Amino acid sequence: MLDYLTLGTNDVKKAAAFYDAVFGALGHVRTETMDNELAYGSAPKPGEKPQSLIFVTAPYDKARATNGNGTMLALKAASRKAVDAFHAAALKHGGKDEGAPGLRTYSPTWYACYVRDPDGNKLSAVTHAAE
Repeated sequence: MLDYLTLGTNDVKKAAAFYDAVFGALGHVRTETMDNELAYGSAPKPGEKPQSLIFVTAPYDKARATNGNGTMLALKAASRKAVDAFHAAALKHGGKDEGAPGLRTYSPTWYACYVRDPDGNKLSAVTHAAE
């Protein structure tokens, strides 16, 4: 359904430190680096070209990047340990806690955390793994 997603930033270098850490905790990598934009995706298999799915960029119109109230990017995590690692990496790299890792009421195995990046964008890491 989605081709890619873009999140705004006012500081590409600060965003790089944050997103390298939190996406790395889920097994994803930076796929491109430009002066005003970063791209991330899954680590490519040998011989494959990386596919960029999430871009973190300074706004095209040169206006200040702002976060959307009620907007959130939820990322799949392979395990509860990966959710925990994502949350820890976010807090270590300038993110703010919006909900510590734990089970949620949506289902018996819905384990998630919620954070804000340094620009205020809301992110979640979610797994449905039993452990």
